[in-house]
Amino acid sequence: MRLLTNLLFKVTLSSMILTAPAMINGNTKYDGGDSFLNDKKKPLSFFTATVIKRYVDHPTVVAMRAFPKEKAFVASPMALSVGKVTAAIANTTAIAPMPESFTGLKAESTSSLVATKVEAIRATEVARTTEVAKTTTISAELRRVINQAAMIYTAMNLQETGLDQKAFEYAWRGYHNLLKKGAIHKRSVLSICDFSQSSRSKRMYVIDVQHKKLLYRTYVAHGQNSGDEFASTFSNDEDSYKSSLGFYITERTYVGRNGLSLRLDGVDPGYNDKALKRNIVLHGASYVGEPYMQEYGNLGTSLGCPALPIEMSARIIHAVKGGSCLFIYHPTAQYLDNSSIIHG
Repeated sequence: MRLLTNLLFKVTLSSMILTAPAMINGNTKYDGGDSFLNDKKKPLSFFTATVIKRYVDHPTVVAMRAFPKEKAFVASPMALSVGKVTAAIANTTAIAPMPESFTGLKAESTSSLVATKVEAIRATEVARTTEVAKTTTISAELRRVINQAAMIYTAMNLQETGLDQKAFEYAWRGYHNLLKKGAIHKRSVLSICDFSQSSRSKRMYVIDVQHKKLLYRTYVAHGQNSGDEFASTFSNDEDSYKSSLGFYITERTYVGRNGLSLRLDGVDPGYNDKALKRNIVLHGASYVGEPYMQEYGNLGTSLGCPALPIEMSARIIHAVKGGSCLFIYHPTAQYLDNSSIIHG
């Protein structure tokens, strides 16, 4: 590139030397075709080759650097043309600046959007932290309730009575959660029907939780369509004639065809909440008790009610009436895993 620049400079200088005398004398003509340069016959007496060479090769003539440190460039016609084209392209592709008002509006909108996103992230983090704290609290509370149930179960020696420890644990968990909701008005009594046992066993337990004392243990019948000796299927449907699992709150007493009876309000959604509509009550029945078993081999079955021996029914009804908790248990995983009362 440097060699080309030097050559171009020398050619230009030679042209200037050749035309300078004629231009000074005013003898140059470019419109008639007889200019000093075009007249080939006219001698060049003064401008000899030696003179031209002396001017061209004069040591004081220095070629300009094409790319000095200041990043200037030789203003040749080609360079100017390239510069114009580049400028034109830049002008056609440049984006016009936004109006100041629009820029401010956009900045404000962007700031608002960022603030909204930050607030959303903060809210999510707070919710997550709250949920973790809540879960931690629930886990700690659940461990405390389970440990408490184990201590009571052991202290009352309930294992010797045949009551399944899991039945008591789930009963205690539901009892605790119902207490928190304010659903239990008679806090001192907790009743459990353990339908994991045979109907030939005394599987109903009435517990004084205040004094850690077993008040009653007796026979209890299950629904006729739940099974024979063992209850195995359960339902919340009307006319199913099956027992319903879950937690109940005892209500008022009345006297019906089965004598003194106690209404039961099912509070386990989806499992026994149709108990009042189905007329599920605690009552005495002649098909419950040892005389009936001796004659027929097993207890009789009800239309879905937890029926008691006639000789025991009145005492138990008076002990549990008025808003105490009754739990009908069976190790059915679908119920135990999904009961909103057990899991609070």
